[in-house]
Amino acid sequence: MQITIRHAEPEDYAAIAKIYTQPLAAAGTMQLTLQSKEVWRQRLGGMAPADRMLAAVVDGELVGHLGLHPVANPRRAHVAGLGMAVRDDWQGQGVGTALLKAAVDLADNWLNLRRLELTVFADNLAAQRLYQAHGFVQEGTHRGYALRQGQYVDAHAMARLHPAPPGWA
Repeated sequence: MQITIRHAEPEDYAAIAKIYTQPLAAAGTMQLTLQSKEVWRQRLGGMAPADRMLAAVVDGELVGHLGLHPVANPRRAHVAGLGMAVRDDWQGQGVGTALLKAAVDLADNWLNLRRLELTVFADNLAAQRLYQAHGFVQEGTHRGYALRQGQYVDAHAMARLHPAPPGWA
């Protein structure tokens, strides 16, 4: 199986919307389930110039995506937040790993980012292991962070610092 990572295009909106119709993908992210395709069409068409939206494609089918969003504040220009989701039927098959590797390479080697930040639900152990394998560490816990399926759940703040940032002694 070949996983291809590319930049998401505006015409990918329907495939990205499909990801969030599935229970695991929706429950593992801050996205609302069952949003219209139009919501995703507008998001992809109206991204900020610095934002990057990566798409994971297998046999021509989009099966996951990752958003990398640099912080606009000049004092935090070295930072980007990220979030990703993988279609339920493709979880555990290397799609998240491929997306995260591509995002880390982009951040470290092309965008001059020194810090990547994310939040992950405290009970999403598979995602936490994936992030840890790519250098992310837990920095804290947000109690009652978000409403999910009628319950308030905790989330961990995680971050990864560039291991050898260019120009830093």
